Amino acid sequence: MRPLFASELLQIFRNRSVLVTSFVMPIAVSAFFLHQHDLFTQIGSLGYIAAIVMFTVTAFGLYASSVTTLASRRQNLFLKRLRSTAASDAGILTGLVLPATVIALVQVTAIMAVLAAVTEAPDNLPLLAAAVLTTAAMMVGLALATAGLTNSPEHAQVTTLPVCLGVVAVASWVGISGTEELTLLKRLLPGGSATELVVNAWTGGVAVTDSLLLLAPTLAWVVVAAALASRLFRWEPRR
Repeated sequence: MRPLFASELLQIFRNRSVLVTSFVMPIAVSAFFLHQHDLFTQIGSLGYIAAIVMFTVTAFGLYASSVTTLASRRQNLFLKRLRSTAASDAGILTGLVLPATVIALVQVTAIMAVLAAVTEAPDNLPLLAAAVLTTAAMMVGLALATAGLTNSPEHAQVTTLPVCLGVVAVASWVGISGTEELTLLKRLLPGGSATELVVNAWTGGVAVTDSLLLLAPTLAWVVVAAALASRLFRWEPRR
């Protein structure tokens, strides 16, 4: 898995379209929110800004780039060749999506660190870390499922849009309006409970036990995404 990880990491930096998706766009959006943090704090909260940053990076930098990578590797039969080696299926998929995952986690950590430096530190750092990690796991699972429906890297620009725009929209909705109304719906939508968890972790004022319960919907989406991926993911192009 280690050689595959290194090879895929190198490919990310060589592929301009993936590089823009993984780095330029998430960083540009995050920089805008950081620059206008006073305005967005009035609209929502610092936790809302952190949640938007998290979902922008994990949706476009992790999810979309992973789907593109997997579709590309299937199209050129690289997945088929890898499967003929001694590597396990899990090892192959891990090696392919781990570079984008590591990059996304580093980006989220760095951007949130800057947000904390220019504003104020989060109230509960372990809770914030749990929200980021479970969100990343959810996006990886969704990427594997979506890759099964994606025929080519170009097709990925279409198949990834619903999830990318959807989770960012949900994060904005929950981060701005809270969960006092339509509580169950907001928490069950992908990204809703994770957004509320980030807000609670950053601003405080909510019991840790109550916040930990918010991990359940995101973990449930991880299970759902894994189940969909096991049914939809393909190792060879459609004939």
